[in-house]
Amino acid sequence: MKLENIKLEISSGATLTLYLHDIMELREKARPIVLVTPGGAYRFCSEREAEPVAIAFYNAGYHAAVLRYSCMEDARNMQPMAEALESIRILREHAEKWHILADKIAVCGFSAGGHLAASTGTMWNEPALMKRLNYEGDILKPNALILGYPVITSGEFAHRESFYHISGSPEDDETSGFYSLEKRVTGETPPTFIWHTEDDPAVTVENALLFISALRKHQVPFECHIFNKGEHGLSLCNEEVNTPNPHCAHWFGLCIEWLDSIGLGLE
Repeated sequence: MKLENIKLEISSGATLTLYLHDIMELREKARPIVLVTPGGAYRFCSEREAEPVAIAFYNAGYHAAVLRYSCMEDARNMQPMAEALESIRILREHAEKWHILADKIAVCGFSAGGHLAASTGTMWNEPALMKRLNYEGDILKPNALILGYPVITSGEFAHRESFYHISGSPEDDETSGFYSLEKRVTGETPPTFIWHTEDDPAVTVENALLFISALRKHQVPFECHIFNKGEHGLSLCNEEVNTPNPHCAHWFGLCIEWLDSIGLGLE
C-alpha cells in the first residue's frame, strides 16, 4: 500500500489521506477510487467511519481516500463542500500519477458525512462554490454516491445538530434549508447507493426516503437497502468498528456489486 497525505490549500485543517495500490507490485491497470467522508454531526470526523472503510474498499481492489473535513464553526459557509469538491479535483488532476480511473470516482459518506457526500452530487454546480473554487464544467462532479444512514433534510426529520453546525441556524429556516439536499436533486445527480436502518434513533430513515423520492422524481438511478434493526453509526457493522451486526454488514458486498452493475467496478 502507498499512502499519500495532503493538506488542502483551501482549508486551515482539512486533510486528504490516500490509500493507493502500488502499481509496481500489482497489476498495471488503473483503478476506481472511493473518497470516504466520515460522520460526526459536522462536530468531528468519526474515525470508525474513516480508515476502516477506506481499507475495506482497498481490500476490494479499489483505491481509497479519506477526507477529514472542517467541523464546528469552521464548517460554515459551505467549507466542507468546498473541501470535498477540491478533493475530487485533486484526484482527477493526479489520476495519471496515482493510476486512478478519472471517470470512476465515488464518494462514500456516513451520517453527516453522508450529507457531505450527497452534497458533492447535488452542489457541485452551486454558483458560489464554482466561483470560490474557480472552475467550470463537471470536473468536480463525482461519478457515484454511496450514502450510509445519511443526514439529508432540514425539515421535520432533521438531525438538528448537523444542520446547526453546517448552517449556524438552530431552526428549520431559510439558512438551514439551503443545505436540505432532497430539494437539490436534479437529473444531473450521480447514481446513488443508500442504506439505512428502519429504527435508527438519531438520523431517522425518512432522510433516506426523502432523498430516494427525489432521485426517483428526477429519474436518477439508485439502489436502496433499508435494514430492519440497527443502531446509528454502524459503519462496517463488524467487530473492528465495535458495531457487530451481521445482517446490516451485507451493505458493503451489495455496494460492491452495485458499483460493478453501473460500470464503476474494477476493469
